[in-house]
Amino acid sequence: MATILIIDDSPTDVRVFTTLLERAGHQVVAVSTAEEGIERVRAELPDLVIMDVIMPGMNGFQATRTLTRDPVTAVVPIVMITTKSMETDRVWGLRQGARAFITKPVNEKELLGCINDLLSSKT
Repeated sequence: MATILIIDDSPTDVRVFTTLLERAGHQVVAVSTAEEGIERVRAELPDLVIMDVIMPGMNGFQATRTLTRDPVTAVVPIVMITTKSMETDRVWGLRQGARAFITKPVNEKELLGCINDLLSSKT
């Protein structure tokens, strides 16, 4: 069981991802802003972060860059999940340090496979 932090301002998406991840045996914590997410990652060092891109204030690209440039939080893999489906968005997200970039609507098998791969490569 892993602890996964969801950083997403959509209550609906948070509920969907939480249900899916808890059903797969993970512990889930959720916050609705990038700024709060950065604080939680620094304080708790979750096993993995699911990051939305479009949020009020700091966006997910900026938050991902902040987390992956900090030596303490850089060890936490980030999966970006967004409606932004352009190839340039995917490339930019990965350049900011995300380990995976998935577009909405999310395929449950794809997401769980991605998370399992990232978690297994951490150990």
